Amino acid sequence: MRFSDLTRSELAALVPELLLCGHLIDRSGMPHLIGAFGREGMRDIAIEEWMGASPVYTRRMQHALGFEADTVETIFKGMQLDIGAPPQFMDFRYRLESPYRGEFWLDHCGALMDVEPMGDDYVTAMCHDIEDPTFDATAIATNRRAQVRPIHRPPRVPTDRHPHCAWTVVVDPSHPELPIPSEALAMGQTRAAVAELSPIDPDEDGRSDYSGPLLDDLRFDEWSRSALVRMAEEICLQGHLLTLSFLRAVRRRTTADEAVAIGHHQFCGIAGLAAERIRALFDLGDDAEALMAVLDLHPASNPRPYVGLAAEVVDDGVRLSIDRACDAVVDGAWLALLGSDDISALDAIARAVNQRFVCRVVEDCDRELVVIVRMGETERPESSDVALTRFSTGAAFEFRDRGVPVEIGARA
Repeated sequence: MRFSDLTRSELAALVPELLLCGHLIDRSGMPHLIGAFGREGMRDIAIEEWMGASPVYTRRMQHALGFEADTVETIFKGMQLDIGAPPQFMDFRYRLESPYRGEFWLDHCGALMDVEPMGDDYVTAMCHDIEDPTFDATAIATNRRAQVRPIHRPPRVPTDRHPHCAWTVVVDPSHPELPIPSEALAMGQTRAAVAELSPIDPDEDGRSDYSGPLLDDLRFDEWSRSALVRMAEEICLQGHLLTLSFLRAVRRRTTADEAVAIGHHQFCGIAGLAAERIRALFDLGDDAEALMAVLDLHPASNPRPYVGLAAEVVDDGVRLSIDRACDAVVDGAWLALLGSDDISALDAIARAVNQRFVCRVVEDCDRELVVIVRMGETERPESSDVALTRFSTGAAFEFRDRGVPVEIGARA
């Protein structure tokens, strides 16, 4: 069950799920950074992580969906297809004053709901320290004279203030041209940055690009099947780029062994939660066929031109093989972490389908890693990494139909 095997309606349901799962990567990683480096260390890694990944994948999505320009409208379109802003969970609303001036605000910020119980210091770290440089890094992927500045933001005063935050986005020739972050330049050298993904067929039914007006919401069922396949692939690639940038920032601060350990925790937490949501989305069972379907659609397994992973049902289990020469492993992404010493992320995926599944490495060499998953005798408890990621309100978030999108035009 590859992306290309899904129907248009199935893809339309999967795309927002992938955006949300990409966003929750940080929910699986950040708690371990706090334990290792404290709040300030977590903050600094998050800044480097997003400044590295966002400019690269923002430009990729613009190119893929044909909305490359230097305007604020282009910036807003990119936000709607960014794992930093999954729809509804991070409920971005937009206003255009002119092609080069606009505002956005969050009617609901799921990230704030997760962090607010931790106290104002953590809220300030996220909504001030992290957002200031990373919003600009996202914007300058469109125009290096763009500036994103707060109108108001948390900590909320009063405590129930709505919208949760509001920002202006202005492109002005008088603004200094901001440099491309060094972190983004490093990510630009990865194979992920230049991966060639599935083409979009402009003759299919539905939207094939986003060259038209900015919409207040994206209804994914309005898009063509091939456009949705490409979106899904790009979104998964966003997650890989974010992880590569995350691991690079961690390695700069600690030993290689500790960086790998933190990478395993991050991977395991989001792997299990994403598997659980995909299984529920498609109402899959708890047998080997269901596990293979989850593995095929999982963001860690995609996009296929980048990730060399194959799964097949064998007897009463699943045989999983990872190509050690695939681009994802060469880049050092999640799959590069897996080996005989730790396959906890695969265990988390398998247990999200059936708690009796057990993963066992049967081959680990330079060419490939082969894992067999079979049903064990007893159920095993959920991984502590998955349980830790589950603290996010995004773990149980449900998308809803918000009707017909409205075009957002600049005022005359």
